[in-house]
Amino acid sequence: MGRELENEQYTVEELVAVNPYNPDILADLENYVNQQVASQTYNLDANLCLLRLYQFLPEKTSTQIVARILIKALMAMPAPDFSLCLFLIPERVQMEDQFKTLIILSHYLETARFRQFWDEAAKSRHIVEAVPGFEQAIQAYAIHVLSLTYQKVPRSILAETINIEGVSLDKFIEHQVENSGWAVENNAEGQVIILPVNEFNHPELKKNAADSIPLEHITRIFPILS
Repeated sequence: MGRELENEQYTVEELVAVNPYNPDILADLENYVNQQVASQTYNLDANLCLLRLYQFLPEKTSTQIVARILIKALMAMPAPDFSLCLFLIPERVQMEDQFKTLIILSHYLETARFRQFWDEAAKSRHIVEAVPGFEQAIQAYAIHVLSLTYQKVPRSILAETINIEGVSLDKFIEHQVENSGWAVENNAEGQVIILPVNEFNHPELKKNAADSIPLEHITRIFPILS
């Protein structure tokens, strides 16, 4: 990384906190994005700081780094990180094909259109596969969305939502049964996955009307069944 970090005078977090608008830390922040990708870690504050510096130094903007920041932000869903990052990216940059693709992927995730998401992601592997752990992070988000409404999910819906089929899906379900409290039952229509009860998918756990399921959670689920 940069001279400051090589001398161990400051961590990236300290550089961001002490002097976030210093252009001298730009290279450190770019290297830190690559470090996050390699180590599968994440620091939104540092990434936002870098995007703000790019606003002041557009000629220094690395579109590769910006793309990696946005992919990491997608992986953080349901947190609103993608929108926070996109707000700092100039429209002229957003108009590049790779960023148009990431914006489309974000829209599909926000509206729980997972089938369309996985189809689009498959056409854009050269973009999303640059960041390890992307598929697993989206699968975790998809399961989170399912668990907000459903207690029982048909195997076919689960397969479509997380983009896993066959033996791989069998192993995935077995892992979740052992580690996440899932259960499996079979009926005339096939295998059904029973998800752990929580305050969103089990109305009896609600204490009053103020605890009702937010409307946006419901509207995000419906497209899964279309």
